[in-house]
Amino acid sequence: MSKKILIVEDNPQNMRLVEMALSAESYFLLEATNGEEALEIAKQERPDLIIMDVQLPQMSGLEVTRKLREIPEFNRTPIIAVTAYAMKGDEEKALDAGCSAYLSKPIRARELPNLIAKMLLQRQEEDKGYEGT
Repeated sequence: MSKKILIVEDNPQNMRLVEMALSAESYFLLEATNGEEALEIAKQERPDLIIMDVQLPQMSGLEVTRKLREIPEFNRTPIIAVTAYAMKGDEEKALDAGCSAYLSKPIRARELPNLIAKMLLQRQEEDKGYEGT
């Protein structure tokens, strides 16, 4: 069964770029263009991984991440923060908010799929460990 990935991005060009970067993979892609929509889709679809734009209208991606982390089902869901406005300290802010990894834009076509595959494998290994306890 293909893994579900939720892409949270308000810029259509950036959304398309992420979709193109993942097109060779067999992921089922879900899309949200703002924080409220992201929360709703995440709760309904239970994605295996979330790509979260930090700069979103109304509610920041970091705020969405904090809200998701309050829900037990999302405690271990990998969340990759992405931002075009990479400043010193931004990575720490993203990790402190509950993101699992941080990428600055522009997203490199090889880097994102490799990071996703690594994080999904890591989550799968963690899940096996939990099943055994």
